[in-house]
Parts: sequence; C-alpha cells; structure tokens
Amino acid sequence: MAGGGFVHQLLRRKLQSHFKVSMSLAQRFSKESAINAGGVSVLRAFALLGAGVSGLLSFTTLAASADEAEHGLECPSYPWPHKGILSSYDHASIRRGHQVFQQACASCHSMSLVSFHDHVGVAYAKDEVKAMAAEIMVVDGPNNEGEMFTRPGKQSDQFSQPYANEAAARSANGGAYPPDLSLITKARHNSQNYVFSLAGYRDPPAGIAIREGLRYNPYFPGGAIAMPKMLNDGAVKYDDGTPSTESQMGKDVLTFLSWAAEPEMEERNLVGFKWILVLSLALLQAANYRRLKWPVLKSRKLVLDVVK
Repeated sequence: MAGGGFVHQLLRRKLQSHFKVSMSLAQRFSKESAINAGGVSVLRAFALLGAGVSGLLSFTTLAASADEAEHGLECPSYPWPHKGILSSYDHASIRRGHQVFQQACASCHSMSLVSFHDHVGVAYAKDEVKAMAAEIMVVDGPNNEGEMFTRPGKQSDQFSQPYANEAAARSANGGAYPPDLSLITKARHNSQNYVFSLAGYRDPPAGIAIREGLRYNPYFPGGAIAMPKMLNDGAVKYDDGTPSTESQMGKDVLTFLSWAAEPEMEERNLVGFKWILVLSLALLQAANYRRLKWPVLKSRKLVLDVVK
C-alpha cells in the first residue's frame, strides 16, 4: 500500500526514541542507586519496571496508529431508515440511487445479479422498465446459423456490464479490478456505513505520499484507493427535483445497493411479522387452555381405600 514505507519508518523512529529514553532512565537510576548501597536492588527494580511500562505504553500507542493506517479509520454509524426489523426501503431513494448509478458510477462498477425486472414496482413502473431496457443493445445468441447477434434489451436482461473482460476493467482503473456491487453492502465489515464513508475523499496529509493513479481515502484500508471520486455536487439531475448534493447522492446510492443486495428484505420482514403475530396468538391460547384445564387435574386428591 502507498504510504506503507513512511509508516514503518515512523514506527522505527518512535520505538528507537522511546528505547533510548527508557535506557537513559535505567542508567540514571542505576548510577543513583550505586551511591546508596543499601537500596541498590530496590532502585534497580523500579528503574526496570519504569522502562518496561514506558516501552509497553509506547508500543501500544504506535500499534494502534499502525492498525489505523493499515485498516482505515473507523466509519461513523448512521441511522439508516431501512435497518429496523419493521422498516422498509425508501423507494424514492432507490430510484434516485439508480439514476446516480447509471450516470456517475456505472462506468467503473458492475451489477451482475440485478435485472431490469427487479425494478418493477420498486422504483419504476412496468412501462418505464421496458423503455429503459430497450435503450441498451444486448449481445445474444447463437442464432440458427451459429452466430452471435445484438438485440434490444428486455425486462429479463441484467444490467449491462461496463467492460468486456477483466483485463479491460483493470486497464481502466489503474490496474485494480473493480468489485461487483451486487452484494457489496453484505461483503464488507460494517457494511453500509463503510460503503457510505468511501465517498470521503480528501487530500493526503503532510508526510503521506500517494503514488500516481491512486487517491487518498482515510476510510479505505491503507488510505490509497484506485477508484476515482464519482460523486460531486450537481453531477446528476434528479427527476423529482431533489438537490443532488454529494451526501444526498451517497445516501441514495447506498439505499440502491442495499436493496440490490437484499431485494426480498421487505417481504421477509412482513412474513416474519405475520408469523410472530400468529405464534403469539397460539401462545395465548395455549396459556389459557393450561389455566382452565390443568388446575383441575393438579388439585385432585386421590383416596386409596385399602381393603384389609
């Protein structure tokens, strides 16, 4: 990763400096303890203990700094409206996120598991989806003559891929292969917060060198990312008139990607709520049955008449 050499040099210098300070303290305590022969062992023990504690604290601090540089900054947590067990997606945000994805992000990433048909009733009407699919040309075949041909897209077709193959994708992205975003919100730690934080591009701080072709992003592991910044204020004009700020576009794209990863989430939550309701009623009925029937059986007294 870019900037890795700088981090290692910083760690080496810090450890050397703390080691020199610890050794000087130990030597000073040793010299002072030599004057007082009665307390040599006590002062030496305190000197070694202080040097050890100082070295341990400095190493812990530097290890935390190195871990932050290697794994990226901790992402803030945001209150996404679709994260609750009874929550649902913002369908208007899904539609806006799809617009941003088509106009600003589709040139760098792919969506191999999402088809046009999935948008029907979610972000677009059926006629809108048909018209949107017909705008692309899909390579199909082979035909009866064994040749490939192109045709207008249909609802059942998946999103068109921006690159013909992996080599073309790497060439257009500085050697890095762009990931499939169909499941990106489930494939990363801290999922949605991490994906949203990746919009936090900024200039590298003093002392951090980023090689040509990479950009600095503190939330990305290592800080250097090949993906160019796609979201800028006013880059997309929304159909509903919503201001296309960078944060708004990031939120809409995140909602769209969350829906792409779990399009069945709303139906699953609804079915789960129905089952919980039915099982709750069954539990109440079972409790009432036990209250009416079992006390009679449990309070019975059996009298045994023993015939001599």
